[in-house]
Amino acid sequence: MVGSADAAGGGAARRLAVSADQVVQELGYDSDVDHDLRDAVEEAIGTEMLDEDAVEPVDVVLLWWREGDGDLVDALVDSLTSLADGGVVWLLSPKSGRPGHVEPADVDDAAPTAGLHATSTLAVTEDWSGTRLVARSRKA
Repeated sequence: MVGSADAAGGGAARRLAVSADQVVQELGYDSDVDHDLRDAVEEAIGTEMLDEDAVEPVDVVLLWWREGDGDLVDALVDSLTSLADGGVVWLLSPKSGRPGHVEPADVDDAAPTAGLHATSTLAVTEDWSGTRLVARSRKA
């Protein structure tokens, strides 16, 4: 029988739309991350996530970000370093009322400067929200 934490993490991984054979890089890891979500993502992709030292192209970047972590624009630009064309950045931040909460307006301001735009925001886990960011389309 699947425990409630496993079920919650697995549901969150499905909401992030990660799937087998995708390459996922994790940035901003710290002791406060949601370990059930991490486990569920790794189970969904069938391997461990890459860390910040990876240089190979990735399909998805999970960027854990808290208020006070530094400059969000810089972090978003750094998240693009290994992101393959058509890839997705999931900006994971603490929900409103939790320590480290990032105001949505801060994300709305930082994303375009980094060349990204938000397509959706959702409650990923009990304590973390996720904002899906994709590269702005380049028109010739």
